[in-house]
Amino acid sequence: MRDASGRALIALLFLCAGGSVYAQTAAPPPTSAAVAPNDYSRDASWLCRPGRQDACAVDLTTTIVHANGSLTREAWTPASNAPIDCFYVYPTVSTDPTPMSDMVADDAERNVIRQQFARFGSSCRLFAPMYRQVTLAGLRSMLAGGGGGGALSGGSQYDDVRDAWRYYLEHDNRGRGVVLVGHSQGSFILAELIRQEIDGKPTQSRLVSAILLGATLSVPRGKDVGGSFKNIPLCRAAAQTGCVVTYVSFRSTIPPPPNSRFGRVTGNDAVAACTNPVALAGGSGAVRAYLDARGQLIVGASARPWVTPERPIETPWVSVPGLLTAQCTSNENATYLEVTVHGDPSDPRTDDIGGDLVTAGQLLADWGLHLIDVNLAMGNLVDIVTQQGRAWTK
Repeated sequence: MRDASGRALIALLFLCAGGSVYAQTAAPPPTSAAVAPNDYSRDASWLCRPGRQDACAVDLTTTIVHANGSLTREAWTPASNAPIDCFYVYPTVSTDPTPMSDMVADDAERNVIRQQFARFGSSCRLFAPMYRQVTLAGLRSMLAGGGGGGALSGGSQYDDVRDAWRYYLEHDNRGRGVVLVGHSQGSFILAELIRQEIDGKPTQSRLVSAILLGATLSVPRGKDVGGSFKNIPLCRAAAQTGCVVTYVSFRSTIPPPPNSRFGRVTGNDAVAACTNPVALAGGSGAVRAYLDARGQLIVGASARPWVTPERPIETPWVSVPGLLTAQCTSNENATYLEVTVHGDPSDPRTDDIGGDLVTAGQLLADWGLHLIDVNLAMGNLVDIVTQQGRAWTK
């Protein structure tokens, strides 16, 4: 039968769908005993594992689009002897028509690996399990109020990730440091995994960091530890280990509205956690975004010319140095990573980026830049993991 941790996960996934940490209730789910556990000894249960040509073996070559319109190429190679591991849980991307996904990788899962995880291969060995997640169809049902807790199929999404984590620890870890990486639904599942399996337990000694993006975590006002986790603080320096990097992103021109799905917590003594990957100690700085050259997002697409007059981009990725800056800030509705676009109409480079959630031609301000939370600061995040890996191995 489902225990208290399973009930907590139901709440967490509704928070992921709703984006905030207000108390919510759900219809009683079916028992997890009805869902057979996955076998994570099977190669097919993993999107990425070391030593394979799999979803992480992709071309990450990047075109640097400079403000003056010139284009240069940046090569990328994976680490040959990475000192630490990265364990990734992907966000809500499954296009399966059922409320819960199957265990067959398709273009949706492979695309999100390209977008959010493969680039960490320059800093760590890559592990990404498949899991039976709440699908886009299931999420839409929840948001419409029609799915209820039953749509979560007994919490198999958490059980799968937990089982994959335990398999990894037993068969692959061998005492190595590990970074947990997640976004949206993946971050909420990893947050629960940390609470149940890591926080205050012997395994915490192996935690290099947790990068939990696109989800709202809480800390006591004015403090870096407490709230969502009892013993794991926010990261405030790139070489700090055993800590958490977390944020939700919004444009400076479209800040979180009153109905924001992210960055909100209840109670006067708690705030939503925000760590700026550009300046973990605080302040503002330029983010190193890696964006799909053809405008592909984790869900959908937002294509645009990168220079005017338009020229073909021959690499899968682009980077736009100096175009974007970020800082953690708050308004009356939320605490968030504020992203400012410094477009210059007088230069030939694009003056904006895609990444907003748009439905039927209507921009949904309550979602912010959720679709590119990870892409926005990918270069900064990889740099942090590189420095943390060096610090942990010392």
